[in-house]
Amino acid sequence: MQLKNSKLIADIDSLKSILESEQKSGKRVVFTNGCFDIIHPGHIFILEQAKLKGDILVVGLNSDQSVKSFKSDLRPICSQDDRAYVLGGLASVDYIYIFNEDTPEKIIMEISPDVLVKGKDYKIEDIAGADYMLKENKRVELVDIIDEKSTTEIIENIKKLIS
Repeated sequence: MQLKNSKLIADIDSLKSILESEQKSGKRVVFTNGCFDIIHPGHIFILEQAKLKGDILVVGLNSDQSVKSFKSDLRPICSQDDRAYVLGGLASVDYIYIFNEDTPEKIIMEISPDVLVKGKDYKIEDIAGADYMLKENKRVELVDIIDEKSTTEIIENIKKLIS
């Protein structure tokens, strides 16, 4: 059975159209991104905080190909469709867009959100799309993270259990 995900938007033009309509009606669009490989409390916490920064939360999800290019050939653990399906079940997430590039900079420039959110483990100057956002007088916000909560840490703990 194929999983249905009404929050997953397959093409950038459809996403742009939806978001332009939302912005015209006065809603603030927030964007964040990531792999979201094995969903854990750190992910949920960041997504909930991101949602509080506006009205509509768009999650840019790294495709399987993208994750492999900067993590390893062994990642992702969960497929992009499975990861998108899990994200789609979260109340904080309104729309999901899967991208193949290593960074979401191109998508950010295309959809022009009102707010770009990343965790405080990043520096603004290192965030893809931050230059564009600041040039357009839009907000880049760093939100709190939960220390020691990461997919890599979960994988390491599993390895310890099975060795």
